[in-house]
Amino acid sequence: MGCYLSWGCWLLVLCVVHTMFLSSSGCFVDERVALMDISSWFMSSKSKVPSSWGHGDDCCLWEGITCDNSTRQILRLDLSSMYQSIRGAIEVPCWNLNLTIFSSFRELQLLDFSRNYACFEDFGGLQGLSKLRYLNLSDNTFIGSIPGSVSRLVSLEVINLSGNNISGTLQNIGLKNLQNLRELHLGSNQLSGSLPASLFSLPCLEYLDLSENLFQGQIPINSSWKCSSMLQTMRLSENMLSGIFDFFWLRNCTKLKEIDLSRNTDLAVQVKLHGWVPNFELERLMLSWCNLDKSIIAEPHFLRTQHHLQVIDLSNSNLPGNMPNWLFTNEAALVYLDLSNNSLIGSLDLILQHKTNLQMVNVSLNHIEGQLPANISSMFPKLRIFDISHNMISGFVPSSLCNIRSIEVMDLSNNMFTGEVPSCLFTDCSALTVLKVSNNSLGGMILDGASNLSFVWEIYLDNNQFHGTLPRNLSGNVYIMDLHGNKMSGELDTSLWNLPLLEALSLARNDLTGDIGPGICTLTSLLLLDLSDNYFTGRIPNCNAPLPLEFLSLSRNSLSGFPSAFFNSSYITVLDLSHNQFTCTIEWTQYLYQIKVLLLSGNKFEGQISSNLCHLQHLSIIDISHNIISGPVPPCIGVIPFEDPDANLYSWPTTPGNFFGGFDGMDFSYNSHYDLQGFTFTTKGNPYIYGRNFFMLMSGIDLSANMLSGEIPQEIGNLSHIKSLNLSNNFFTGSIPATFANLSQIESLDLSENRLNGSIPRQLTRLSSLGVFSVAFNNLSGCLLDSGQFASFGMDSYKGNDNLRSCTSSSGPVVWNGTVGNVADDSDPILYVVTAVSFVLAFWATVTFVFCHSFGKRIILNL
Repeated sequence: MGCYLSWGCWLLVLCVVHTMFLSSSGCFVDERVALMDISSWFMSSKSKVPSSWGHGDDCCLWEGITCDNSTRQILRLDLSSMYQSIRGAIEVPCWNLNLTIFSSFRELQLLDFSRNYACFEDFGGLQGLSKLRYLNLSDNTFIGSIPGSVSRLVSLEVINLSGNNISGTLQNIGLKNLQNLRELHLGSNQLSGSLPASLFSLPCLEYLDLSENLFQGQIPINSSWKCSSMLQTMRLSENMLSGIFDFFWLRNCTKLKEIDLSRNTDLAVQVKLHGWVPNFELERLMLSWCNLDKSIIAEPHFLRTQHHLQVIDLSNSNLPGNMPNWLFTNEAALVYLDLSNNSLIGSLDLILQHKTNLQMVNVSLNHIEGQLPANISSMFPKLRIFDISHNMISGFVPSSLCNIRSIEVMDLSNNMFTGEVPSCLFTDCSALTVLKVSNNSLGGMILDGASNLSFVWEIYLDNNQFHGTLPRNLSGNVYIMDLHGNKMSGELDTSLWNLPLLEALSLARNDLTGDIGPGICTLTSLLLLDLSDNYFTGRIPNCNAPLPLEFLSLSRNSLSGFPSAFFNSSYITVLDLSHNQFTCTIEWTQYLYQIKVLLLSGNKFEGQISSNLCHLQHLSIIDISHNIISGPVPPCIGVIPFEDPDANLYSWPTTPGNFFGGFDGMDFSYNSHYDLQGFTFTTKGNPYIYGRNFFMLMSGIDLSANMLSGEIPQEIGNLSHIKSLNLSNNFFTGSIPATFANLSQIESLDLSENRLNGSIPRQLTRLSSLGVFSVAFNNLSGCLLDSGQFASFGMDSYKGNDNLRSCTSSSGPVVWNGTVGNVADDSDPILYVVTAVSFVLAFWATVTFVFCHSFGKRIILNL
């Protein structure tokens, strides 16, 4: 017995010692092992792990870990943004993570694994975490739909799955079981179907975000439904919701602070009060791009009951009526006001209130007239973003704008302003980052003589009447400077410029003369340079270090020579050298590996088209027309796809950062994309100007007006994505390739003024998009095409082909209906007989009249 007792004592001692060992080591072994497994997952995905992980036995001291002070079990795992790619590692879209790796943390209350680029497949590994209260897996990739097992985590108070790729519906997953849920974040996913009514009646729900999904149907609340009285935030924006929404249905939501229904274009939002007064005070109201009740401004009963509004967004709602100046005077708490893209009229000079708290005012794209108040700085002393563009505001730009020390973005473009821009806007506004006065009637010296632009990041003075020369010693932190479409003159001297951050410079459509000068080579950050439509002469400077240009336009000048060291050929995406005096071969184009648009027309380029051109797999448009290029077209041109899969991902330079850093978690950034002037490409016989979206609008080839010869390659028929093909005014021989029938998207096809022979392939009638067609002045023969799009083409498309005939097809033989050339058909013998008989009869009738008729005899005697 004593022996057994002693063994029992030993077992008890061992258990106590084991527990003491676990406690002294800091955390449980199985939890530490699980953490090391997580570390291995990160490392296998080419990510770093925090330096504290794996050092020492006490994992409670590791970064992101919080343990219970007494039990030493892990309560909180904050692994947010832990993924950090190892330099040089290959980036992957996401890395697979099995959530069962978290099942060892049985006392876990908080799990934050957001922003880690991980792929999940289900929640199975979380089912045992019965004490979990906070779950954040946002900004990862969740494969599939939300499983019903999530409803078993009944202790959950916060669920954040936003920014994933979740699909499926919210029906039948048991959300009603989550009676403790306070916050549900499901925004920016692919969820669809209807909204479950039970979601809006969860007793503790305070925050609901279902924005940026694919939800359809009506919002499942009505006059008899009681929403959660705890609800404070409801974000349903950017879905496909429809039906009617009435604020009366939210009458018992006394704590409601924010409603965002924007970008549900089929949702009719009613704002009439129906005799009741809301017992909630909203702070944020976003209703843009909705079918909004037009009386919200004309009869603002609802808005007048909301005295704590800080954010109002009623943009893009086609609201009529007068400018609601009462919003500026009655809403003392208002910080953000967006009424852009409506149909409002009136004037801003009727605003009488001084010292509002507004930080952002956007009334662009309306019909506002009048002038800006001279005391505008007293009205908006805290203003940070001021956008009144695309209206009809006239008069001078008030100098008092310079007194708004907080102003960051000022957009006065597309109005009717006259006079000069106050120089203090260039030099004294220490917070100003964007100044835009494009498309007005402003004048005076360019930049008003200012040279130090240390505050402004973006300057848009384009399409005005500014004159003079640019200062020789410009300096500052400017990223974008657009001065195109003015009356600047003189030479461009950039030798003393100190603009190390300049990424985009447009001086197009001015009267600048002389050489471009080597000073331009000092702008080592330049991505976009447009000097087109000036009077520049001489050679392009040869830079010691090529500029990292992506867009370069020097068109319509008188430049000559071509040093390829001016720009880095590996970066250039758009190159427009058209209408200059360049003379050399085009062999250098083979190194433009990223080129999308190549415009070389109207020069004196010579030589042949090398097969190396076929390596340019990103091309969308190539125009080398009106040069002296000779020889054949290489057949490999048919392997260029003329379709860029990344076309919609490309953007021109923009300034960094968020101009309006956010208001209480809201993102109110100002989109400041640079809209370049564009480039010209001729199609359908007319020049068209294409801007930033040209990749989606046009693709084509123009080799016209050269000295190209040989047969047209059959392989060109493989270019199913091109919309324009111009091979006119060359010396091509042979027949029109029947493979052209595969040009399924072709809109303009010009083969005129060559030496083509044979017939027009009947297969071309399959070209359903063809709008312009010409084979004029060739040696074609046979019948014209008379079906499909060809039934609409006139005789000008075929003239100068003497052997082309208009034919009709029937069960009998081809019937002759006339000619398209200048010479009549002479192969019909019946025509000869009829002509001869008519001539003989006419001759004898004339003789009889003269000698037998009395009147005829008198004519002879008079002669």
